[in-house]
Amino acid sequence: MSITVTTWSLEQTSPADLRPAAAPAGEVQIIRAEIPSPEFSRFLYTAVGGDVRWTDRLGMTYPQWEETLGRPGVETWVAYERGTPAGYAEIEAQDEGSVEIVYFGLIPAFRGRRIGGHLLSYAVARAWDLAERRPELAATKRVWLHTCSLDGPHAMDNYLRRGFRLFDTKVEDEQEKTAPGPWPGAHA
Repeated sequence: MSITVTTWSLEQTSPADLRPAAAPAGEVQIIRAEIPSPEFSRFLYTAVGGDVRWTDRLGMTYPQWEETLGRPGVETWVAYERGTPAGYAEIEAQDEGSVEIVYFGLIPAFRGRRIGGHLLSYAVARAWDLAERRPELAATKRVWLHTCSLDGPHAMDNYLRRGFRLFDTKVEDEQEKTAPGPWPGAHA
């Protein structure tokens, strides 16, 4: 079965574009996963993206995950609430000072608790200062991401509230996919 999917690409072109969200109440920490771990990253990917049909990485082999996570300028930032992973952002340096927020989202049980805006704010700030941690990279001139009509209902609003601006829209028909999530029926 075919479904129509709209994909929006958004960007910031200056660190001054970022409008940070307030920190959520409670014990929320955001920590970089400094050691690339295919097991942990695949867990985050399926736990966050399972109900919104993230499937592009499901067929990757262990060595492919290692290669992807080990590229210069790839960082994984994980939000924890009271020690439990709540969501993550994966950023990746690209050519000419561009940094993409490749993946971003929360595990379903942690949505609606103001963690997403805080995590996005933090991830965008880390995209802007990436060259400070990785001096071999060009200074960041642009931070960008994409979202689509399959993502959560608050995704676009969160991006716009953080200061992202729309620069491209594509509408395509895609084969409908069922993403397994961490296991069938989780937070259905």
